[in-house]
Amino acid sequence: MKFLNNKISPLHRNLILVIAALMAVVYFVPLWYISLTAPQYPEGLSMSIYVHAIQGGTPHDLKNINLLNHYIGMAEIVEESIPELAFMPYVLGYMIFGALVTFLWPRAYMILLGIINLGLVAIAGLYDFWRWEYNYGHNLNPDAPIIVPGMTYQPPLLGCKTLLNIEACSIPHFGAILLFVAVGILVFILYTEKKKGVA
Repeated sequence: MKFLNNKISPLHRNLILVIAALMAVVYFVPLWYISLTAPQYPEGLSMSIYVHAIQGGTPHDLKNINLLNHYIGMAEIVEESIPELAFMPYVLGYMIFGALVTFLWPRAYMILLGIINLGLVAIAGLYDFWRWEYNYGHNLNPDAPIIVPGMTYQPPLLGCKTLLNIEACSIPHFGAILLFVAVGILVFILYTEKKKGVA
């Protein structure tokens, strides 16, 4: 593991700036996409989750999703009830700052730290999203207009799931793909630097 102290190549150093730029773009594009299809909404409803906001696919989609949720006792989706949206932009800013520090101090161990940081953030983010979905689908209003004994409505973390007569799908969006690409570039840099170090 001595190669970790080596200075990375100029090409790899420039790739770090590419990674910083990719993560900066994540501020402006959705991380995750959720769609719902129901008989009363055959055209479908959707919402996109950003690092700082939730937006409906159309101006009325989020309102209609909350209307569906109301009938089965699920809580209304409002940004104010999701504290993660307040601090996630700072987490992303921290990762961009780390990339810039790596550009100024281009050592292989900084690449490894970047991979670990992005990996931990991804794991924590997916767990937090799952936990939010669990609470959202299990903590139902006992006075809801429609109550099905024993029924819960936790949306899928990834993929599609049928909830009563509603088909819910959840997939990564452009922002998550950019972060995945950033990790891939870091792994490529570390792998090639390791090969160079043992050559």
